[in-house]
Amino acid sequence: MPNAFFHRDEIWSAHPALVPCAWVVDGVTPRLAVAAQIEAQQSIARARLATGPEGEFPEIQAWRRVFSSMGLKPTQVRCAAESLLRRFRKEDALPRLHPLVDLCNAVSMAFATPIAVFDLAHIAGPLEVRFASGSESHEDFAGVHEAPGAGEIIFADAHSHAHARRWCHRQSARSAVRGETRQVLIVAEAIHASAGADIARLKDVLSRALGDAGCTVEACSLLSRAAPRIALPERPALPG
Repeated sequence: MPNAFFHRDEIWSAHPALVPCAWVVDGVTPRLAVAAQIEAQQSIARARLATGPEGEFPEIQAWRRVFSSMGLKPTQVRCAAESLLRRFRKEDALPRLHPLVDLCNAVSMAFATPIAVFDLAHIAGPLEVRFASGSESHEDFAGVHEAPGAGEIIFADAHSHAHARRWCHRQSARSAVRGETRQVLIVAEAIHASAGADIARLKDVLSRALGDAGCTVEACSLLSRAAPRIALPERPALPG
């Protein structure tokens, strides 16, 4: 199978309102100049939070409905964007992790839309969003290996590594961005009523910010059920 990122058709069937966008980005370094872009996006998030809490945003409410449909308590298991906004509302700041991650977190808050960033050097073959079989392994940031429950939505690679659990709730330490990261896959996903227009704007904003920071956007695609894939660079096979 050609190396690619995609949502399986079963996900599109269960969630037909889904609107994803994906980027393949090269030239990542821990010295990216993104301070101005981060401040601009955080200012947008700050202004929006001044009008009401993140739980009232339609983007977040849509994800809460999705989490409820998966049998999860949406105020306990939150989408990544809601978790960021909740912390930012309380502290007016986020921890600095890596310039690229910090930039994507700021854009995620401005659009109230979860954005995931994966180091492609640590993903084996195709990466697909699908229902878990129960045999996959997820590594959390404490180094603990977990087995997602059967039927949970995960980002899974060819070695059955779950690079994200509960869809857009929590990523894995296995493919987290680090100082040595050079090439990444970025995925933004929305599912609210105006997701099509909002993700198109997010695509332009993030693509421009990545270019201004000195990264190379090798590919960028708005995905759909009819065109669900973005090609990933072919890489040497990773050990299982």
